[in-house]
Amino acid sequence: MPERAAYEFIYQLSQNCQLEVFSNFVKFFLPISYYQLVKLPGGFDWRTLPLGPSLGCSIPRYNAPMSPERTPIEVHRAIEDPDELPLDLLHQLTRLSKQRIKLAMQKGAVWVTRGGNTQRLRRAKRKLRAGDEIHLYYDAAVLDEQAPEPGLIADKGEYSVWNKPFGLRSQGSKWGDHCTVVRWAEQHLKPERSAFTVHRLDRSANGLIVVAHTRTMAAKLSALFRNREVTKHYRALVNGDFSSQPRPLRVEQALDGKEAISEFTFLESVDNGARSLLKVSIETGRKHQVRRHLAHLGYAIVGDRLYGTGAKDEPDLQLSACKLAFVCPLSASPVEYSLPGHDRQPLVS
Repeated sequence: MPERAAYEFIYQLSQNCQLEVFSNFVKFFLPISYYQLVKLPGGFDWRTLPLGPSLGCSIPRYNAPMSPERTPIEVHRAIEDPDELPLDLLHQLTRLSKQRIKLAMQKGAVWVTRGGNTQRLRRAKRKLRAGDEIHLYYDAAVLDEQAPEPGLIADKGEYSVWNKPFGLRSQGSKWGDHCTVVRWAEQHLKPERSAFTVHRLDRSANGLIVVAHTRTMAAKLSALFRNREVTKHYRALVNGDFSSQPRPLRVEQALDGKEAISEFTFLESVDNGARSLLKVSIETGRKHQVRRHLAHLGYAIVGDRLYGTGAKDEPDLQLSACKLAFVCPLSASPVEYSLPGHDRQPLVS
């Protein structure tokens, strides 16, 4: 089809079909220089296609289209030709550079489904089979995140214990896993080994977290947490004077329809009583349990931007997982792991 006629066809298509249909057509059937759409306050606008007046079209030129490498992309495609490499296929489907696609693979944003089993695909030259389905969840903002470094507390071979810093995730998402303690363990422990999530610790919190290195150990450790056979202690710096509360103050407040039990013990006043340092123990592990219970009591954790005031001048969330104790599945003996200096105030005041 002559170029001018093609653009006139596109113009008519844009006038007579839904925006989503038109956008998908343009993305998958035109060279990259012609499908870049710009995100405007009102949404995607076909008029921003960089076609140019020299082509005889009435579509105006837009000189600053959004780079496709900065636009979130989600792709799902069944494999038809097993000789086609995932890297080449995703390059053809998205027009992303092969370097960016390799980065997405390395950081856990590419997946493959085979026989009902879906797992991350990290090797660019891995051979796939006809009938496999490849998935890409590309978000440059996620991939560009930098992982803060955790500290190794203990390496027991089949499991390890880490000091997770503020900002590091406990587990990844479909968009990537490079900023998780699990992926860090896989890449930095010697000898190298697989890593599996056992329990969670809020991204904005810091402190002790256990990582398993075999599926069997992951199941055993997860059972300990699920059956409440793990002692978990925290330190929390809260807003307000907690000194008049019972010691300990036991809270049995259900969260999301499930039983949730926490105990809070006053340790010392900070900033002339404006803040208080608390010892926290929990019997259950509901999402944001400590933060939600304290906020409900009126003593939000300092730095809690979700359940507290979260003033911009406050430090990071002042919640630290400082002690874990359980019966080791390897030795069948009690073990206890503590954050260095946990008996002192480990938080920013």
